[in-house]
Amino acid sequence: MGASGRTGEELRALGLVEAQRKAEHLFAEIEARGLVAPGAGEREVSDRIRDLANEMFGTTKHWHKRIVRSGPHTMFPYKENPPDRIIGEDDIAFADFGPIFEEYEADFGRTFVFGDDPVKHRLRDDLATVFAAGRHVFRADPQITGRRLHAEVERLASARGWTLGGWHAGHLVGEFPHETIDGAKVESYVTPDNDHPMRRTDRTGRRCHWILEIHLVDERHGFGGFHEQLLDLA
Repeated sequence: MGASGRTGEELRALGLVEAQRKAEHLFAEIEARGLVAPGAGEREVSDRIRDLANEMFGTTKHWHKRIVRSGPHTMFPYKENPPDRIIGEDDIAFADFGPIFEEYEADFGRTFVFGDDPVKHRLRDDLATVFAAGRHVFRADPQITGRRLHAEVERLASARGWTLGGWHAGHLVGEFPHETIDGAKVESYVTPDNDHPMRRTDRTGRRCHWILEIHLVDERHGFGGFHEQLLDLA
C-alpha cells in the first residue's frame, strides 16, 4: 500500500479519474472561450486547444493525434486524415483529445453545434444519452464482453436513427504509454470481434480500465458527432 493507505490499484484508478477531471475542465474552458467557432480552420482550433492545455496544466504530450473535425469530416473514423477545413456558420464539429496528466492518459471528446439545425442538435444531445445507456449496460453485467457492449451501443444508436462510425466503440486506457493497441489486438477494443470479458486484468496483472466512445453518424445528411470519456470509473 502507498503512504495514504491506498493500494496500487486504487491509486491508479484515482490517477485516471483525476486525468479525466482535468480534461473536463479543459473542455469547459474551450467552450467558455469559444475556441471551436465558425470561421476557424480545424488545424487552427486544434492548435488553440493544445496551447490552452499547456497554459492550464503544462501539458506537452498527447498520447494520440489531436482531432478537430467539422461538417462532412465528422463522418470519418479516427484513422482518416482529411484536409484542413473551415468551420461553417451552421456546422457541427467535434474535438477528440488525449492529453497526458501526471503520466496518466485522458481521452475525451465532445461535439459542438452552430446554428439552428434541429437534426444536428438532436444528434449532439443523443451522444450523451447513448453514452449513459451504454454505461448502464456495462454496469449491469459483470461478465460483459466487448462484443456484447458494442452490439448494445449499436442497438441504442439505431433506435435513435443513427449509425456508428468506425469499427469500435472504445478501448483500454491507462498509464502512458498504455498497453499497445492495434487493429490485430481486438481484446483491447470494444468491437464485435472481442469476446473477452471487459472486467479482467491485463498481461501485467493490473485491472483493465476502459474508454467508451460514441461516434454517431447521420448517413442521410452526411455528418456525425462524437462523445468520449471513461466508462468504468466515475
